[in-house]
Parts: sequence; C-alpha cells; structure tokens
Amino acid sequence: MPSLVLTPSRMASSFQSMKCPFCGQTEDRVLDTRVQKDGSIRRRRECLGCKARYSTQETLIVDYPFVVKKDGRREPFSKEKILSGLEKACQKRPVSHAQIEAVAERIASWVINRGETEVPARLVGKRVIAELKALDDVAYVRFASVYRTFKDVQEFVDSLDDLELDFVDSNSPQLTLKPLNP
Repeated sequence: MPSLVLTPSRMASSFQSMKCPFCGQTEDRVLDTRVQKDGSIRRRRECLGCKARYSTQETLIVDYPFVVKKDGRREPFSKEKILSGLEKACQKRPVSHAQIEAVAERIASWVINRGETEVPARLVGKRVIAELKALDDVAYVRFASVYRTFKDVQEFVDSLDDLELDFVDSNSPQLTLKPLNP
C-alpha cells in the first residue's frame, strides 16, 4: 500500500468534519479503529450530541501522476496496465502471481513517491525492465524485446550482450545468439 505523509497544513486543508447521520452534529469521538484487509480504516464513532453510535469506513484515494508517452500524449498512470504487461512477460514462466503483483506494487509506489505530476514513459519502462531483470531473465528479455524497438536482429543481440546473459550452452546443438565472426 502506498504511503502518504500528511503535514499539518495539508491535513487541515483536506480534512472534512464527520457529520452524525442521526442529528447532523460534527462533534464525535472515536471508540474503535481497525485496519481492514483491503487497507481501508473502519472507525466506530459516538456522537457527542445525541450519543448515537455509527461506523465509518475511510479509504485512501491516491492520485497517480500522468505518464508522458514518446509521442507527447499524456495518460494517467495505470497499475493495471503495468500488471498486464508483467503477466504477459512472465507467461509460462516459474513466477507466481503474488511476485508479479509485488513488482507492480513496487513500481506504483515508486511512481507515487517521485512526487511529480508527470513521469516519462521511458522511466517507467526502465523501472519495469529493472524489476523483471531481478525476477526472471526470460521475462526480462521478452519485455525488453517488445518495449525497446529494435531495428534488426543484430541490435537485439548486441543488447543481449550488454546484459551479460549467457544463453549459450556448450552441450547444446542449438545456434548461439552471438554474431558469428569469420
């Protein structure tokens, strides 16, 4: 769950008083506070005017920044879009859904914690690539091959050489990905 730090001035400007659903009074006291599984906060309250008791549920609303695409378009950051890309890259790989969700959550937290209103898509892509590289080499190569637009196979192979991934098994009759120099 992303963390949000409220400063006293920010709390005062964003706080709205709770009204009693029975008498409309804004003065109450909190009797019990519990954090729910979904991250929301449930509070049991007592109105100081009519002494009625009621429950409220509070949810953190996160405003994600906009992602600036290569062509200049801006669209809201979507954690679901990141999750979808990660799932496609990790398809048929020994990576659990929980690991994929954890990576998506780390990326979303990173985007929020940058504190900017706009983030270049290039930076988000680099972050996804870095997370995938630590998670699974094949998923990483899959994502990188789609994310980075390569002009030809040689450029892709050179990129793999830069990654220092060893795909060559000396016992295998398979051809290498490295260029053959006569």
